Amino acid sequence: MSGNSRPVASSQAGIHPSLAQVVHRHLLHRWRQPVAQHNLDAFRLCDTWRRHQGFARPLMLDSGCGTGRSSRVLAMQHPEALVIGIDQSAVRLQRGLERFGAAPANLYLMRAECADIWRLMLEADWSVVRHFLLYPNPWPKPGHLQRRWHGHPVFPQLLALSDVVELRTNWQVYAEEMGAALSVAGRPAGIERIRPEAALTDFEEKYRDSGHALWRLLSCRV
Repeated sequence: MSGNSRPVASSQAGIHPSLAQVVHRHLLHRWRQPVAQHNLDAFRLCDTWRRHQGFARPLMLDSGCGTGRSSRVLAMQHPEALVIGIDQSAVRLQRGLERFGAAPANLYLMRAECADIWRLMLEADWSVVRHFLLYPNPWPKPGHLQRRWHGHPVFPQLLALSDVVELRTNWQVYAEEMGAALSVAGRPAGIERIRPEAALTDFEEKYRDSGHALWRLLSCRV
């Protein structure tokens, strides 16, 4: 991808003043919106695949995987693990299939909404060893706070699903907000600036080549 991407533009220069209040509210009140039927159907197919692969194998999750480029890299880097990539766009997933070919045997790519799938995984007592949230981390307007994962009502389920969460973004405020939200929830997190030689995603490659500052947040439950 060519390096012609503009940096994130937002009137919000720092952590949202309502972040702590929003996170506290979501921690206290479980999100009960009904799961969409197509997400339930997608999860059941994935559950069947995982049973055939073996439940004893460690599970890694790539949420918002786009074309699945990052999911494929993770599956090849961790052949001992099962990797599940989730994206809501059938077009993006099909584009990845045409571009990269069939997925490795230890990779499952699913068209679904992440928030529903995370809740279904928890209800089924699944445990994820590492959860990746890789770009593009949108919703830069101040009024978009509750559309960001750390401001979304599913945030407590996101935290419960895995002991290790890795987020990457080209918007420093997003990483700082996620770190602050994790702190409210009692989870430590570290943030560092990165410049990966081997990009995990198309967005990471494009942002890097456009000269953007890239940020990596890693949270490991103590």
